[in-house]
Amino acid sequence: MPNARLPDNPNIEQLRNQARTLQRFARAGVPQALEMVREFHPKLSEISAGTLAATRFSLADAQLVTARRHGFASWPRLRAYLDVVARYSRAPHRAPVDLARADEFLRLACLTHGGDDPGRLRLATELIVAEPGLTRASIHAAAAAGNVAAMRDWLERDRPAATREGGPHRWEPLLYLAYSAIDDKAPGRSHTETARLLLDAGADPAAGYLWEGLSPPYTALTGVLTSGHSEPIELARLLLERGADANDSQLLYEIGGSDDPTVLELLYEFGLGTGDGGVWHARLAPHHPSPAELVQEELIKAADSNWPRRAGVIVSHPVDLAGLGDRHPIHEGRTAWELAMLNGNAEVTAVLDAAGARPRTPDPELEFLGACMRADREAVERLRAADPSITGRAMARRPSQISVAADQDRFDAVQLMTELGFDVNAPKRHPHQQTALHGAAFNGNLAMVRYLVEHGADPGLEDCSFHATPLGWAEHNHHQEVAEYLGGL
Repeated sequence: MPNARLPDNPNIEQLRNQARTLQRFARAGVPQALEMVREFHPKLSEISAGTLAATRFSLADAQLVTARRHGFASWPRLRAYLDVVARYSRAPHRAPVDLARADEFLRLACLTHGGDDPGRLRLATELIVAEPGLTRASIHAAAAAGNVAAMRDWLERDRPAATREGGPHRWEPLLYLAYSAIDDKAPGRSHTETARLLLDAGADPAAGYLWEGLSPPYTALTGVLTSGHSEPIELARLLLERGADANDSQLLYEIGGSDDPTVLELLYEFGLGTGDGGVWHARLAPHHPSPAELVQEELIKAADSNWPRRAGVIVSHPVDLAGLGDRHPIHEGRTAWELAMLNGNAEVTAVLDAAGARPRTPDPELEFLGACMRADREAVERLRAADPSITGRAMARRPSQISVAADQDRFDAVQLMTELGFDVNAPKRHPHQQTALHGAAFNGNLAMVRYLVEHGADPGLEDCSFHATPLGWAEHNHHQEVAEYLGGL
């Protein structure tokens, strides 16, 4: 039985109720409850219905099982984690709209990662153009605007305000600065200089919050590198020099959309992959990855996405090449090399091979699947000649390979696998169990959609998450020509 995820915005009463329910069911001899106790209680691995251990199963025992099932060593450790969640949980995207003018400026000016609209930034800019005094109305507004003189005045009058929570999001001033999207190039404006004043006055460079109680945290470092600041690297370097930890899980997630290694190189300069993970890891473990797990996960993502530059930076630093990162189910428990090979990502596979990641034991089936993904007919035929049964074994091992190829818009790979006998209706396991036709429709590839239908793809099959047919996927992504074709079948 795998560990259970905590609910969104978890609280102690939810978990107490879970424990009470488990106690009641275990005493009643419910098989699933007893199985859970056997797996997660260190001293009751032999418990069974009707025994003294079952009929006297205590609330303390149930709380221990509940904690361990959620990944915590004990109930007190779980409670401590929930205390941290309660302390740092925020919902900035749910801030009320009926606010004082300075707070309204803050609501409009800062990214909240929930319904952010470019129009809000325009309104925030118009607001301070019409009422320049708003950037002096509070230390939080001065921080968001990057008003250097106003910040200096505030700190001269009230130095402790550098760490005071306030405004519509209950953030410290440094967080309003970090998540502000306001242009700071006007005279007298500089987020970097304003941040320097705050840090000199005692602001916490590791300031952050938990978005609706969820880990990992949105830190000031994440904000300055993702909110469109005019000098993001300089501002991030300032935070790192003052003590922000480079092992920032949310930041690594946010910058994971390209092969650009600039931010990654900056983080390595300040200790990415080393140390104890900083204050947020201490607060949130085990629901926060260690530094070693973070860099393993980055290597896995680089391999999966064929980002050779990022992979090259990572393997030039200490990393377990066979590590499994945070074990996200989308990666199917595979190493970076396996993912690179399976996805036909030749460039990053070469980087990993040079670093010594290739397993010592050959895996012809994996190589066959990778050759299929690359549409490398020569390699496919070479492997089939060496082992005529390899096609069937490879298809049985990963029947979803054709769906993966369609998702990645690799028409030539889809054609090759169809010719080899892959089932065109085999669903991809993660995340939605969609078929190749779903992927082709979502990508708007009419030629691939026609090809798949002509070779037996069923346009009536639904994915498991949205219960939508390929037609629904085409309509959702506004591919009218594909939708018209599928709608006419």
